[in-house]
Amino acid sequence: MTHERTVEKPVETLLTICDPHHHMWDRPGNRYMPGELLDDVNGNNVVSTVFIDCYSAYRMEGPPEMMPVGETEFMQIIASASRTGKTHIAAGIVGHANLTLGEKVAPVLEAHIAAGKGFFKGIRHSTAWDADVRSYMNSPRGLMLDSKFQEGFAQLGKFGLSFDAWLYFRQLPEVVEIARIFPYTTIIVDHIGGPINIGSPGNEGVVAEWKKGIAALAQLQNVYIKLGGLGMPVCGFNWDKRAESVGSSELAAAMAPYYLYCIEQCGVNRCMFESNFPVDRVSYSYTAMWNAFKRIVRDFSAAEKSALFHDTAARAYRLEIG
Repeated sequence: MTHERTVEKPVETLLTICDPHHHMWDRPGNRYMPGELLDDVNGNNVVSTVFIDCYSAYRMEGPPEMMPVGETEFMQIIASASRTGKTHIAAGIVGHANLTLGEKVAPVLEAHIAAGKGFFKGIRHSTAWDADVRSYMNSPRGLMLDSKFQEGFAQLGKFGLSFDAWLYFRQLPEVVEIARIFPYTTIIVDHIGGPINIGSPGNEGVVAEWKKGIAALAQLQNVYIKLGGLGMPVCGFNWDKRAESVGSSELAAAMAPYYLYCIEQCGVNRCMFESNFPVDRVSYSYTAMWNAFKRIVRDFSAAEKSALFHDTAARAYRLEIG
């Protein structure tokens, strides 16, 4: 089920938005390309977006480590074509590179940068692992602590690239460790650190462990937090099972404790709202989601809202604004 439509209209339509996390793909029976994204954006003041890797348009031949560069080549065409539109799609591109190559990942990073033509900003190498969850890329346990992974991670700083961390909440201490080892590399934690089943009854233990991890990350100035992703079924809210799309009022009430905790710990200058579309589309519409975010911070100042909805993301991803 996908919640493509909503009876809600966008609120606070003058509030400028950078959506720092979405995907694009064209797969049999499952298409999410610029047209679909712009249909979702309709009426929301989204001026720019950041594309995040999703195994889309990889090269079909050549060295295996270079295959992800095809995704950057593909997205660069979209980024260039939409540059003059109201919504600059893929103003930033985050691709994949196998960091376990160690120092040998450098040519892959160089290829991404060349293919991105100014739009390429960083790498996401999924490290998500949990004994009870089958995750994207099926990463091995403890990947961020692996010496070869850290050798590859060290290359990011040399090229001025950021790292998107996709993991689950029990792995937050690993992010803390790698952020301490590489204090000059920007680390952006996706989906508030992947709290599994946080929306399910009896979640007190999950909440406590997740909060501890977020509080530890808050001490590290090179770490940013993306506020979003709770529409993923793994989070346990079960919105994806609804016959009708959940509205922004209910979403805001459910999401607020977690997003406000991140803001309290890290501040508005290190937090950014994200859509995670089309993944979160199974649970709610794009408009209901952004309306919910606006409800959550309705009492914040104009400057604080500007940071959360646009400025923090633009700074973290070094986007060209104007």
